[in-house]
Amino acid sequence: MLLIPPQLVECLACFDGEQTSLDLRANLVRITGEIQIGELEQHLVDTLSQSGFLEDETFEAQRVARVNEFIAAPKRAAAHAGSAYPDNIDEARKNISEFMQGALPAGPEDSLIGIAAPHVSPFGGWESYRDAYSAMLPSHQDRTFVVLGTSHYGEPDRFGLTRKPFVTPFGETITDTGLVDELAQAAPEAIRMEDYCHAIEHSIEFQVLFLQYLYGPNIRILPILCGSFLRSIYQGGKPEGNEGVQRFFDALGNLSAREGNKLMWLLGVDMAHMGRRYGDQMIARADEGEMAAVAERDKRRIERLTASDPQGFWELVQENKDDLKWCGSAPMYTFLKVVPQARGTLRRYQQWNIDEQSVVSFAAIGFRG
Repeated sequence: MLLIPPQLVECLACFDGEQTSLDLRANLVRITGEIQIGELEQHLVDTLSQSGFLEDETFEAQRVARVNEFIAAPKRAAAHAGSAYPDNIDEARKNISEFMQGALPAGPEDSLIGIAAPHVSPFGGWESYRDAYSAMLPSHQDRTFVVLGTSHYGEPDRFGLTRKPFVTPFGETITDTGLVDELAQAAPEAIRMEDYCHAIEHSIEFQVLFLQYLYGPNIRILPILCGSFLRSIYQGGKPEGNEGVQRFFDALGNLSAREGNKLMWLLGVDMAHMGRRYGDQMIARADEGEMAAVAERDKRRIERLTASDPQGFWELVQENKDDLKWCGSAPMYTFLKVVPQARGTLRRYQQWNIDEQSVVSFAAIGFRG
């Protein structure tokens, strides 16, 4: 984090890869009213560079060091403990226990094959987390939990894998490295192995937290980060038009068919992102005004999701180049393609003001098959 003097903030626009040092100097002369601005210019450039804010040799060295540090680490540390949820085991257990109060009935024991839950901060989406995870039963404890999470920072049309166990205040998971290696070998061109995005991504971490609350630390997981299918959204066609994506779908689908009820599927997904925070002109208020229309459009997509209609679902995502900005569309579509027998039930739909001008929507869904 850097603190930039307010009068210099507009100079940051000069570091866009197109403007030159002459443009920066002209701006500094205009702002300061001074002709001799060489020292100030150099100080600004050095500060940005040393802190990793410029795409230069310093940044590249920092990037490589961070990536190698994650690759070498034996475990995936709890990146969001102490901010999104307590970093103390007793406080975390108390926190989630309070969230889980008043849960819905679980439903038939023998047919649940997966759930969709939010990946918004638990304190913002706790009702949907509760209604999703209350569908789980004690008998599911011994399954391998395949967690499909949104990759907010990963490459489009790529899937991020890791062999590392995940750590939370509750303890350490077991990652099914055999299944990880099987996917990596079957579709190497679509895989980012030991993807650095895992180091900072919350969409899987929050699901692990709730799973460990329910079943204890030693759950077995297969964590998969799903990069966006932006090319398909903006250029048309289906995501599997990319050969690597198709191979990954085939590999994960084969694994699903073979392992059957040894697996439990978890989708860590949010839906619409509307308002000023996300580049919209409107001021978004949950369940009010324009957000009522967003809810109707969200629910049309949810209907296609719960009906296991990947084509219908994706056509709705492609409308207006996904102006609803569903960040969870890639994990959802992946699930529809690899678990075609799944049929879903909406347990809760929710909108939440992440700030005073912006809204995120999400849901709790149970899948049976």
